[in-house]
Amino acid sequence: MANEQNKDFNAMLHNNKDMPKVQIITDKKSIEKYGGELMYFAPPIDYDRVMKTVPLGKVITVGQIRDYFAKANNADFTDPITAGIFISIAAWASEQRKDDKTPYWRTLKANGELNPKYPGGIEAQKEKLEAEGHIVIRRGKSNMRYYVHNYRDSLYKL
Repeated sequence: MANEQNKDFNAMLHNNKDMPKVQIITDKKSIEKYGGELMYFAPPIDYDRVMKTVPLGKVITVGQIRDYFAKANNADFTDPITAGIFISIAAWASEQRKDDKTPYWRTLKANGELNPKYPGGIEAQKEKLEAEGHIVIRRGKSNMRYYVHNYRDSLYKL
């Protein structure tokens, strides 16, 4: 995201944008890729609520949250684009609040990867995770990415 200091992420977090909703998709490639035609859209605040449930020492992935929403709403899958955007909004909204913080750093991308779009980027997320006892490793030579080592051992079950 750009110009984060000029945005009111808490207002974005509480804008439901006519969600929740389920939409039928007809694109054959998407149906094949995601395993069905019923796509769920969760409002931003729902991501924040789920992210707040992850306790110290545990992590969760965006995919787990998406699967949880889809199952809870009788859909085949949850929209991946809005999921990524709304998780970032939840993170930035938390940074703008003095109280009621969301431990967004515990929400990882696929395969335990850290999220460069969080406040402070990879370094800040890495620091917070390591302070909670997680080991963060780097992979790649030219396109370096960071992951929580053995993240599956620390997964939080919704």
